[in-house]
Amino acid sequence: MTCIRTRPSADRPVRSRPPVFRVAALAASMLVLANMPGSAVGADDAWTTARGDVQGTGTVAQTLPAELSVIWEHETGEAIESTPVVADGRVFVADVMGKLTAIDLQSGKPLWTHDYETGFNASPTLSGDRLVIGDIDGNVYALNVADGSEIWTAETDGTIDGCATFFEDDVLVTSQDGSLYRLSGKTGEQVWVYETGDQIRCSPTLAGTRTFLGGCDGNLHVVDVRSGKAVGDLLPLGGPTGSTVSVRDQQAVVATMEGMIFAFDWRDGTMIWEYTDPDRAQEYRNSAAMTDDLVIVSSKNKKVDAIDRKTGQHRWRYSLRRHSDASPVVAGNDVWIAATDGRLVRLDLQTGQEKSVTEFRGGLYGSPAILSDSMIIADDDGVVRRLGPAPQK
Repeated sequence: MTCIRTRPSADRPVRSRPPVFRVAALAASMLVLANMPGSAVGADDAWTTARGDVQGTGTVAQTLPAELSVIWEHETGEAIESTPVVADGRVFVADVMGKLTAIDLQSGKPLWTHDYETGFNASPTLSGDRLVIGDIDGNVYALNVADGSEIWTAETDGTIDGCATFFEDDVLVTSQDGSLYRLSGKTGEQVWVYETGDQIRCSPTLAGTRTFLGGCDGNLHVVDVRSGKAVGDLLPLGGPTGSTVSVRDQQAVVATMEGMIFAFDWRDGTMIWEYTDPDRAQEYRNSAAMTDDLVIVSSKNKKVDAIDRKTGQHRWRYSLRRHSDASPVVAGNDVWIAATDGRLVRLDLQTGQEKSVTEFRGGLYGSPAILSDSMIIADDDGVVRRLGPAPQK
C-alpha cells in the first residue's frame, strides 16, 4: 500500500448544524446535558500535545468520574478533526479551514482566534508561552498563547499531519515532504533536516535525546535530536505507517497500514515482538496507547484490541459500529475511543467491557484531551465540549 498526499478541500462548506447530541447510557456511567458552572481548574489540567506526552503514550494515571456532564460547549463553525490541547486554563483547537481558537477552560468563552488561509490536519502543541502548529501547505507557526500573536513562521515542502514536539528550546516537526525538521524555538530557523525519502505523517516522539519516526518508506527511524543523524540501522516494518510511535521505558511500539504491530527495544534496535490478527489483517491508521501492561490499538476494520505489552499476546477485543480515526486514549482504568459516527465509547482497560457509549451528532475524528477530572473533545460540526463531574444531587 502506498501513502497518498491528502488535504482538505479548499471549498469545504461551513458546518451549520446546531450542537445537538443524543445520549445513550449503558452499564456503569451516563453522560447528561447540564447547564452548570465549570469545576475548578486542577493542577493536572494540562494536555499539551496530541498524544498527551512527548513519548506518545496517550495515557494518564487518573480515572475520570463515573458520571460526566457537559460543563460547557463552544461552537467554532468549522470541522475540527484533531485533538484539542490544554494548559494554564486555556483550550486550543484548530479547524480544517485554518482557524485557531483559544477558549477559557473554566467558562468555555473564546479568548482569541487567528484565521489563516489554509487548513489544519494537525493538533497544536504547547510549551510555556508558545503554541506551535503546522498546516496543510507546509507552514509552521509559533504563536503567543496569551493573545495569538505570531512569534515566527517557517516553511516545509509538504502537508504537516503530525503535531510538533518541543525539545529543550527548539521544535521538531515532520512533513509529507519526507523530512524531520529541527527549528529554533526563538526564530524558526532550521537547525538541521533529516530526510527519509518518503512521506512522514506522524508526530516525532522522544526518549531522552532520541526521536522516533515511522513513515511511508516502511521503516522505523531513530534519530539523534542533537545531531540530526540516524542512530543505528533502519528498522523494517514491512509496510508504510502514518502512526506516531509510542515509547514507554525501553520499548517503542508502532502499528502499520498492513496490519502489523511491532515492539522494539529502542536502545539496541532489537525486535521484542510483532503481532498481526491471525484471521484478518487489520489496517492501522492511528496510534497505539501504551500502559505498563497493555498496548491498545483501533483499526479501520472497526476493531479495538488490547495486546500484552511484554509478550505481544492478544488480551481482548471490542467491535465498534464504525471505525475510529482517533487514537485510543487511556485514563486510569478506562480506554476512551472516539469514533467517526459520533460515538464516544468507554471501555474497561483490563477486560474491554463496555462501560458507556455516548453519541454526539458530529463525528469524532480527534482523540479527547484528558484533564484531572474532565475531558475536552471536539467534533466535525466544530463543537468543542468540556465534559466533567456531574452536578451533585
